Amino acid sequence: MEAYLGELAALATSLSFSFGSSVFTAAGRRLGSLVVNRIRLIFAAIFLSLTHWAILGTLAPFDASPERWFWFSLSGFVGLVLGDIFLFQSFVLVGPRIAMLMMSLAPIFAALQAWAFLGEALESGQILGIFLTVAGILWVVMDGKGKNRNTRDYKRGIIFGLSAAIGQASGLVIAKKGFGGEFSPISANLIRMLSAMVILWVITFFQGHIKSTLKTLRTNKKGTLFAFAGAFFGPFMGVTLSLFAIQRVEVGVASTLTSLPPVFLLPISYFVFKEKFGWGSIAGTLLAMGGVALLFLV
Repeated sequence: MEAYLGELAALATSLSFSFGSSVFTAAGRRLGSLVVNRIRLIFAAIFLSLTHWAILGTLAPFDASPERWFWFSLSGFVGLVLGDIFLFQSFVLVGPRIAMLMMSLAPIFAALQAWAFLGEALESGQILGIFLTVAGILWVVMDGKGKNRNTRDYKRGIIFGLSAAIGQASGLVIAKKGFGGEFSPISANLIRMLSAMVILWVITFFQGHIKSTLKTLRTNKKGTLFAFAGAFFGPFMGVTLSLFAIQRVEVGVASTLTSLPPVFLLPISYFVFKEKFGWGSIAGTLLAMGGVALLFLV
């Protein structure tokens, strides 16, 4: 069993993100997507800061250079503020299954941006993986047996999901500029989370929405509890387990196993959210995940 701890951690990562996206969806439908994004950044920053203190001895990477803080902060703004605003709205409009399937495009957008801006080459197998993933997602999106794909909310949810994937991909590409030499991924993630939290709450202050946000949280304890659970299982447990997995197995294997939430969300969406979808959605999801695997493993 010990020989497979890395693979098990990667699978547990997918389960954590699947559960996290489900409770975030429940929270968003009770509190609103903007409120959920604001509060979950606080919860996630606390969890990550305590982890940083337990592993590295400090509550935050205060000794990191200003350059690292700049790039990781910019990455946090693009990925965790802008990207996740779109993601949580997509959760509300189309549910976690479709939203997370759209998010499986993030590594593709990241690979294309790295090719365009960082000069990283794309292998023929990776290009094939991109086409398979896009084909699978189009199959799911156009599946007539799923949620009414002609409604305005469904179309908006798809657009928001795509925007979230682009935001996450852009945030990862920007974060790459912050790495150089030896630097802990936990520290990098904490900088991104802290910066995103500060930026979003400053925006909330100038919008005059702090009072209404706190009132919403006070009057809907169940929604707040869902947001807390989502922050624990998503940004905290999911990220921590993914780092553990990458330390013990090849990055390609770990990345593929951590990209399985759309598959795990099929039964969750069916039984918990009572979502109806056809065999085309299942086949398209599996095809898309095959494309993601090919992208990572070639």
